[in-house]
Amino acid sequence: MDKIVIEGGHRLEGSVRINGAKNAALPVMAACLLLDGPSRIKGIPNIVDIQTQSKILENLGGQIKRHDDGTLEIAFRDGENNDKYTAPYELVRKMRASICVLGPLLTKRRKAKVSYPGGCVIGQRPVDLHINGLRALGAQIETTEGYINATADRLKGTDISLKGKYGSTVLGTCNVMSAAVLAEGTTIIEDAAREPEVQDLANFLNTAGAKITGIGESRLTIEGVKELHGVDYEIIPDRIEAGTFMIAGAITKGNITLENVRADHLTAVIDKLKEIGVEINTIGNTSRVKGNNLYHNVDITTLPYPGMPTDMQAQFMALLCTVEGKSIITEKIFTDRFMHVPELVRMGADIRVEVSSAIIRGTPCLTGANVMISDLRAGAGLALAGLVAKGTTTIDRVYHLDRGYERLEERLSKLGAVIKRIRD
Repeated sequence: MDKIVIEGGHRLEGSVRINGAKNAALPVMAACLLLDGPSRIKGIPNIVDIQTQSKILENLGGQIKRHDDGTLEIAFRDGENNDKYTAPYELVRKMRASICVLGPLLTKRRKAKVSYPGGCVIGQRPVDLHINGLRALGAQIETTEGYINATADRLKGTDISLKGKYGSTVLGTCNVMSAAVLAEGTTIIEDAAREPEVQDLANFLNTAGAKITGIGESRLTIEGVKELHGVDYEIIPDRIEAGTFMIAGAITKGNITLENVRADHLTAVIDKLKEIGVEINTIGNTSRVKGNNLYHNVDITTLPYPGMPTDMQAQFMALLCTVEGKSIITEKIFTDRFMHVPELVRMGADIRVEVSSAIIRGTPCLTGANVMISDLRAGAGLALAGLVAKGTTTIDRVYHLDRGYERLEERLSKLGAVIKRIRD
């Protein structure tokens, strides 16, 4: 397995362009199953999760072509692939977002067989809300041998609530919304997820001919239509990648400019960074991040959008490990998402986990160590810590990072980091 080696202590300076959002691209790609005719989707990052989703769609009869500018052409020939409705374990096990094909397959081909998904090990993430929502639309669903088997002669609109124990389900909202756009009648989704990636999927579907209102609110209304057509569309910028680079600039006391940023999707992240003492200025789609030596300890609680994203928790933890005083991070989305804590402790961090909270006491200096990535965003947090740790940090299991960040080590290197990949 590849490793990343970082020599800490180098200030970051320069500019970096933020890619299209992975978590928006994956459900949009799945929604192409619904469309008659080809689509051109711009801004798709060249990362492992996108490659996995492409293989799943090709397995379902899709024709996919990638261009050098990050555009994907995706086409399904209507009526030719109705016998292809299985998303197999060997592909779906690699990432959770692959379950987004369930709703489109069910409403378009009347049948779906989708393996229970895999992905990062960050706590319980059941799919019962997906199943309950599709059943409410009229699907017959049973689970056998690790697969979700669903059939439906015709889906019919209804009122559905998607509220779960820890808030609304993002992928569940994507699945039910995608199924409802071709259902008969009107569907109202209460307690819908409001994340920008869900909004992007809704806007994509509307561009293709769907009738979805209430986008960005917790109540979505979907008027079923008979067909959808292929479109040209551009994915929103990745707010988690942007937040990660913001913290890279902050933790190294650097001065970097981020291009292709939607600051309105990053309000909670930017506000918390400013509370810590980081200087952030945004003009249009460009944000400048300037660090200093006057940071303050803060408390953070992860919450559904527009609150602090759980996908930024590990990155903020890395930063707060270097900030004097006691900070507390409370995880309200995935309460077990602290597997990166022991690795940060190996680097000299002072962190104590109590149930769903991590108590962090800032230390003057982290030290390089051999560490191992447990999940995608944990890997980002460890890489950020390595940028400022004294000595050399060697990070193993970097395939997790490759799932969500395109050429992260190359892009950090262009900003001044001393970082390299050792290929195995």
